[in-house]
Amino acid sequence: QVQPVESGGGLVQAGGSLRLTCAASGGSFNGYTVGWFRQASGKEREFVAAIRWSDGGTSYADSVKGRFTVSRDRAKNTAYLQMSSLLQEDTAVYYCATGRPILSARADANMYYSWGQGTQVTVSS
Repeated sequence: QVQPVESGGGLVQAGGSLRLTCAASGGSFNGYTVGWFRQASGKEREFVAAIRWSDGGTSYADSVKGRFTVSRDRAKNTAYLQMSSLLQEDTAVYYCATGRPILSARADANMYYSWGQGTQVTVSS
């Protein structure tokens, strides 16, 4: 079973940009949807974005639309989350995960069954 591995987190000033990477370990993302989720301290995990590997179809949470872009490089078996115009409220641990949710369920964390270890994103004022 493919294991997603995140990288690219760090400290950035508000208004800045950061790109997260999700690489496939031990397999391929073929046939999966790669989802990005985040969890801020003291809060529940929430959906950020998702991309279906087969056709590149994407979904976004309203809170990140127009600021974040999810993409994939099929040759590198890697997904990306480009984050721009970052806000302090974007501070969280970001996770990527793989699953096979139907379109209407892409935001449901229960539809994903393989999770990365997470990467910290901190946005300072």
